[in-house]
Parts: sequence; C-alpha cells; structure tokens
Amino acid sequence: MQRDLDPQETAEWLESLEAVRREAGPERAGYLLRRLATSTRYLNTVPTAEEPAYPGDLDLEERVAAYDRWNAAAMVTRGAKLGLGGHLATYASAAWLYEVGFNHFFHAGNDQVYFQGHASPGIYARAFLEGRLSEEQLDLFRREPEGGLPSYPHPRAMPDFWQFPTVSMGLGPLNAIYQARFNRYLHNRGIKDTSRSHVWAFLGDGEMDEPEATAALTLAAREGLGNLTFVINCNLQRLDGPVRGNSRVVQELGSVFMGAGWHVVKALWGQEWDSLLGSDELVARLGEVPDGQFQTYAASSGAYIRQHLFHGLDVPHSDEDLRRIVGGSRAGHEPRKVYAAYRKAMEHTGAPTVILVQTVKGWTLGAGVEARNANHQMKKLTQDEFRVMGERLGLPVPDGALDGELPPYLHPGPGSPEARYVAERRAALGGPLPRRAVSHRPLPQPGERPFRGLAKGSAQPVATTMAFVRLVKDLMKEPETGRRWVPIVPDEARTFGMESLFPTAQIYSPHGQRYDAVDRELLLSYKEAVDGQILIEGITEAGSMASFTAAASSYATHGEPMIPFYIFYSMFGWQRTGDQMWALADQLGRGFLIGATAGRTTMTGEGLQHADGHSPLLASTNPACLAYDPAFAYEVGVIVRDGLRRMYGAEAEDVFYYLTLYNEPKPQPGLPEGREKEVEEGIVKGIYRYSARGGAAHLLASGTAIHWALEAQRLLEDEYGVGVDVWSVTSWSELRREAMTATGVPYLRQAMAGTSGPVIAVSDWMRAVPDQILPWIDRPWTSLGTDGFGLSGPREDVRRHFGVDPRSIADAVLKAVEE
Repeated sequence: MQRDLDPQETAEWLESLEAVRREAGPERAGYLLRRLATSTRYLNTVPTAEEPAYPGDLDLEERVAAYDRWNAAAMVTRGAKLGLGGHLATYASAAWLYEVGFNHFFHAGNDQVYFQGHASPGIYARAFLEGRLSEEQLDLFRREPEGGLPSYPHPRAMPDFWQFPTVSMGLGPLNAIYQARFNRYLHNRGIKDTSRSHVWAFLGDGEMDEPEATAALTLAAREGLGNLTFVINCNLQRLDGPVRGNSRVVQELGSVFMGAGWHVVKALWGQEWDSLLGSDELVARLGEVPDGQFQTYAASSGAYIRQHLFHGLDVPHSDEDLRRIVGGSRAGHEPRKVYAAYRKAMEHTGAPTVILVQTVKGWTLGAGVEARNANHQMKKLTQDEFRVMGERLGLPVPDGALDGELPPYLHPGPGSPEARYVAERRAALGGPLPRRAVSHRPLPQPGERPFRGLAKGSAQPVATTMAFVRLVKDLMKEPETGRRWVPIVPDEARTFGMESLFPTAQIYSPHGQRYDAVDRELLLSYKEAVDGQILIEGITEAGSMASFTAAASSYATHGEPMIPFYIFYSMFGWQRTGDQMWALADQLGRGFLIGATAGRTTMTGEGLQHADGHSPLLASTNPACLAYDPAFAYEVGVIVRDGLRRMYGAEAEDVFYYLTLYNEPKPQPGLPEGREKEVEEGIVKGIYRYSARGGAAHLLASGTAIHWALEAQRLLEDEYGVGVDVWSVTSWSELRREAMTATGVPYLRQAMAGTSGPVIAVSDWMRAVPDQILPWIDRPWTSLGTDGFGLSGPREDVRRHFGVDPRSIADAVLKAVEE
C-alpha cells in the first residue's frame, strides 16, 4: 500500500468505482468491493451481518444432530469389536452439512443427493432417528451376510434406500455432473419436467485429487447447470495426513472452480472469528498459512497459537479462548452459516455452485481424534471418550449405560419433540431421503419389422458395428419407445456409422446450434438441437460412461425408463472405465454397452494400445453384465431383442449388456431357416451349431473368428477330406455362468450331446476367454487366441502371427484328430 506499482491502473479502477458510486450509490460500490474481497480472500462469502434468518428450531436441531453424532459413533464402535471397521471422523466433521440439508433443502422426489461414502454411518443414524432403521439393523453395520447395512452407499445392497454409489472416490462428482446434465436432457426433450430438480454432491477435499472429480467441471459451466451444487467438506485432511500440507486447498479449489466458470461460495470461519477478522493483517496471514500448519493450530494450546499465528497482534482473548476459536470455530460446525451458504447457492442461477466448507475432521469426538492425522484409521472410541462426548453434546446418557463394553444407541423416543420435528421437516420436503423408489413401468416390446433386415442377411459385406447402428436407427422409429433410446458416443460417431442419425435424431445441445455447420449442404450434416437425442460427449470415455449411468438408471431416479447405448472403441471400455461399469452395476443400471472395433486383429494399423484382446474377460467378472461376442448381424438382432425383454419387459432385471462388434465388413448370412427357435435359444444361451460337416472335430468360434473357422472347415474338407462342425459361441461367459449354477446338465453339454471328437476353440481374444468353458468339455481341448500385445499390419499377417488364421486353425484340427 505504500508504493503504487501501477498508478495508471489504480487511477482507472478508482475512476470506475467512482462512476459506480455516482450512478448506483456508495452501497453498490461497497458491495462490489466486498464481493471482490470475499471471492479471493480467505473469508466467508456471506459475512455474519448478511446471513439470512434461520428458518428452523435451532435448539431441536442441535439435539437431533447430537443424537445422530452419538449413534454414528456407537454403530462404528460396536462393529469394531468384531473387527469390522468403519469411519468415525468424516461424518463427525460434516454432520451439520447433512442436518441442514435434511431439515431445509433436500426435496424428496425432485432432488438427487450424492452422499459422501465415508459419511454413511451418519446417514444411517439419521434414518434410525426417523424410525426408518432399527437398532438391530444398526448393529448389523458391515454384516451383510446377516442382512445388515453395507459399509458405503450401495443401491444394489439396499435397493429401497441408496440411490447412488459414491465409493470409489472421484466417481461421485463426475456422475453428479452428468446426472444434472441428464435431468436437463430429459426436460429439453419433453420426456419429464425436471425444472425443480436439484443435484447435491457431498465430497471431501482430498477426494478432489481424483482426476475424475474435476474432469467435467467445464461441461457443467458450459451448459449452465444451475441445478447442481457441490458441497466440499474442507477438513484439510485426507486418509493419512493433510490434503495440502504446504499450501491451501480451499484457495486452490476456489481458483479451479472459478476458472472453470462455477459460482464459488466459501463458508470457512465460525461466528467467534468475527472479533478477529477485522484485522487485515490476520486475514492476510490466514491466506498464507499452509494447511499443514493450520491443522497443527487446531490441535494446539492457546499459547502456541498466540505465539505462532497472532504474534505482534493485539488480540483481546485469553489463551483458552484462542484454543477454542482456532481449534474448532468453523463455519461447517454452525448451522446458521451452513444455511447461509446453501441459500446463497440456491439463489444463484445460470451456473453450477461449489460450496467450500471448512470443518475439523473428527469434530466432537474428543481431543484424541479431532484434527489428528490418524483419525481416518480410528475405528472406535473408549467408554470414557463416549462419556465425555455425551456431556459435550448434552445428551441424556442413562446412568450405568457406559459401564459395559459397548456404548448404547440413544433415541429420544418416537413421540419425542426431536422425532416429531424431523418427521415434520421431512414431510414438508416431500418424504424420507435417501430413498430409492421404483414403480416399474414395462416398455412395449418392438415388433418384427426392425429385426427383419438382420434376420434376412446381406450378400453385400457389412460390419456387425454397422448392422447394430442400422438396427437401432430402425428401433428409434418405433412409435412408443423410439424416443426413449439414448445414443451415446465419445467423439467418433462417424467411425461407427452413426452420421445417418444426425439429420433425424440430432445431437443434444442445451444451446441449440448457433452456427452454420461447415457441412450444412450435405445430406448427413452435423446438426445440434435443444431437443436432440444423441449425446456426443467429446473425447471422454469417463464422461460418456457417466451419461450412460444417468440414462441407465433413469427408470429409478425419474420413473422414466430410457434405453441407452454407449458405443466406443472396445479397448477403451472395460480397461479404461471399468470402475464406472462396476458402479453402474451397483446403481442397477440397464442398457447396452457396445465395444466396437473389437478384437486384437480387426483394428488394423492402430497397434498395441488400440488392439483389444481381453475385454470379454474383464466384462465376465461383473455379475450384472451379460457379455456377448456375436459373429453375425442376425445374432446381434436376437441379442438386442432379448436385452429389451430382460431389461425393459414385464419382469425387468437389473442387468446390462456388453456386445463386442467388429469393423470388418463381411457378407452376412440370414437366420438359418427351419431352425429359428433352436438357433435363437442358442444365441441367447451362448452356443449353437452353425455348420455341420461330419463332426470329426468341433470348431467353437466367436465373433469375427467364425469366418476363419469356416475357411478352415473348407480347407480341411477340400485338402484333407476331414469334415468338421463349426459352432458359433455368442457368449463364453454366459455358458460358464449357466454351467456353474445348473442343477442338471449344463446347456453347453446339452447342445453338444451326441457328438464326439476333439474341440478346438478360436477367437480374436486371448485364450483365457474361451478357456472359461474348459471344465465342462469332456474331450480333448485346444484353444487358439491372440495372447500378447497388439500389432499394426494387414489383418491376414497379424492373424498368422498369432496363429489364428484359417491355415493355423486347420493345422490345429489335424493335430488334434491325429492324437
């Protein structure tokens, strides 16, 4: 302030502010200055003097929060006696973030809330107070074999309670953004009015280090998702230590979100700081103290704090006051400040909001836990610690209740003022939450017409990828269900032949198309529209999977069943975003994942990283995934039709399909005449005999490998007089699953009954894929595959290298027959 480094700039700013003062008054000029100060300095966005009136009964809410804190800690501690673990500190720091939301903001039926996974004990404790969970259920925390509560939010484990899985960390924020975006998509397409819905995502500051957590921030701002709020609990600690030991995570996150176009609200300091924050010097110091040091202050004596933080400042407080204020006065522990921040977020429109709330990790759990590096690993409190906690929270702990080994659960009684209050608040906000409600509405099954072309076949070479796109294009014309298809693609729609959808289905954009497309004169020009049906996500498989998840679970989140298909390079599906696919299974999502350009040898010229030889193996590990590797277009049609029945029919199942499709054009045979029922059953169950030529040996082939097997069959017959049968295996993993659970003869053995001779399995995958069925083959077995890394080169050369070309297959058959 003593030396102006740029007098001209200073003069220009002063002139601008003077103009504001003249035109709008000094209050407006002061407001702008305060906004500047609070948006960049380490201060609350809403100062105490500007906080709105609190709408609830604070005394009752304090007691409710105290019960929830106690029961969350008791539940984890009781489970720890059995070695089950759990997390105490996360909910303890974030309790008021949830309580204020439950009491005043979370609208059941409209809002969607992504709860931080490690805070689940507190959410269970709140449901216990509301009468939704029993004491017996709390005692079965992490004891799912006995019908207990899962450790984290798992919809598949509690399908009437949790909506969203939020562990693995990082997926919650990504999915929340695309959920808010999908809500707008439904609204703009006229499928459901979601104008009153709001998405809340509760996150940890350490979680924001996950790349997925910040991967889609610009999308949220670009599409103006004012229906989205992130609440980041900045307790400055991650699992083993400070989030930013040598810097300040709040300032860092504020800059990241502001730079991405988000509205940033900070709720940092509790009311007791007001008497201190009038000092510009102290405010400057707070903005410079690294988080590691501030964490130390939170666990230090007043004398230490005075010496190291307030040195040289006239502070009208005792050491004990400083210990209390610096050690625990955080905005996140004061409902008025949390409410003010939430209200500020809800009043902002046109952009998403992030609320950065500062708390103390382990708050109210005692000096041995609060702000300690190891508190994430602390799984229980002693009875003495519970005694101190009960006194601190003002809870009526019965005499002798803590004399035993386990702390009791506390409940004020179903007719108590606390119980009545929480019931009234939730009733006013539409009912209990979290809650997952599914009112099943089956979709009409499509008729024969869309499938006729695939069943008929084609003499003209057609890739199965193209056959699938043509089928979906026809299914999207169905009068009752066509509008419910949600095509999703990262960026290469033209690679998969989807440009034919551009003129009719159009590409979704909340802004429409504000430009003249460079290819507008072409028949298949790029066309964006507010009510567009196609989601082209850009180069982001993670974002595409998040969109797929939102659409795949719409039947539960919105009561509107949608039929998503996400088409992608198969190499960048299960390998790249497999974690999201497991979360999809947890969320009970339904839809079609399409691994296109599949196989290790059909994607010529792309080389090592683009050559997929293992995705069916990865997909087979997911219990909710039905993985198929169809060879012909008619098989694709049968599988899609079966998927529509199983996922959207009268008895809908919580499964999703993974189809591998190929970019190698081949003539497509028709569905074998006279055998339609037998073949269709075999396609769905995993195997059928495609071509019988003597049965001296049996070639089992999947996907594009069936063409090599058929050529090998011809070679063997023409050159050696050996007749072999060729079988189409549409799903190695479904054959294995059925065999593992069959009470009688497995379908694989039923299908091959009455045959003899060795079996040779071949695919464009590593040998471990067909080897899945080996335990149920009771004759000599040979598997051929593409183990190793991918190679660039002509298909024939690469297949010869891996030993899966027709000549290599024929040699394997001859060797097996001779033996």
